[in-house]
Amino acid sequence: MKSETPAGAVPWSKLSLGTVVLAVAVHSLWGGNAVAIKLSLEAFPPMWTAFLRFSIAIVCVALWAGFRGIPMRPKRSEWWWLVLLGVFFSIQIGLMNIGFQHTSGSIGSILMATNPIFAALWAHLLVAGDRLTRQRIIGLAVAFLGAAVVILQSGPIDGATAVGVGSGLVFLSAALLGGRLAYTGRLLQRMDEVRVVLWQMVISVPVFGVAALMSENIVWERVGLAPIAGILYQGLVVAGLGFMLLTYLMKRYSTSVITSFNFVSPISGVLLSVLLLGDKITLHVLAGVALVGTGLYLVARHQASP
Repeated sequence: MKSETPAGAVPWSKLSLGTVVLAVAVHSLWGGNAVAIKLSLEAFPPMWTAFLRFSIAIVCVALWAGFRGIPMRPKRSEWWWLVLLGVFFSIQIGLMNIGFQHTSGSIGSILMATNPIFAALWAHLLVAGDRLTRQRIIGLAVAFLGAAVVILQSGPIDGATAVGVGSGLVFLSAALLGGRLAYTGRLLQRMDEVRVVLWQMVISVPVFGVAALMSENIVWERVGLAPIAGILYQGLVVAGLGFMLLTYLMKRYSTSVITSFNFVSPISGVLLSVLLLGDKITLHVLAGVALVGTGLYLVARHQASP
């Protein structure tokens, strides 16, 4: 059953300059997240990275909630929906971190930026008034083509035995992220955004902790400034500040409008990966950025049209 259109479902053309700047900033932060994940994985395996990242983020969000006087205890009717979100969240983040271990930061950032493809598809099914049109389908198809170019041309990294395994896992994570964003948009019609952000992390952290203890070991000799900075960026900037800002925007505007700004993410992600990780700009990376960025821009331009 589809939900009602969000009260803040404002067309792209009516967004304020401040909202546009905020949306661009949030998605730029997400581009930098690819670099932060790669840096943290040098010492902290995927589940440890997730556990540490969201443990830090929980503290940040809880402090913010306390400062604003927001009650954090869910209502009885909300528990089931939050548990489902937490499971969704755990699987998506786990796949992303494992995938990033076996692909480059630039390729990973391009693929994660495709989540609006799936957010739009999920929103089409879940959110009334958030419909796919011909122009949006064209834009999403172009972005999907860019993802295909990147996956098919990517090679094995760090133990992956098949070409594109890591990239494929990241792409699958992007698909789940799109679904999670659409589902979150629906929850925000009945719950406070800070409570939603907090509990998806609270539910997932024990999962990451148990998985880390059972299957991974921290490489202590590699623990240094770069991996720690990567964890702090993910926890403080992306999972804390970024998630709160993104959820704030999604409560006031349609899912597809906000996620359409993701065309910024692959550009910032590739540039930062080149500057900080030493990634090389290859032809297929350029093609992926161009196609994904163009496809997402077409979706955004469609939102701007009357």
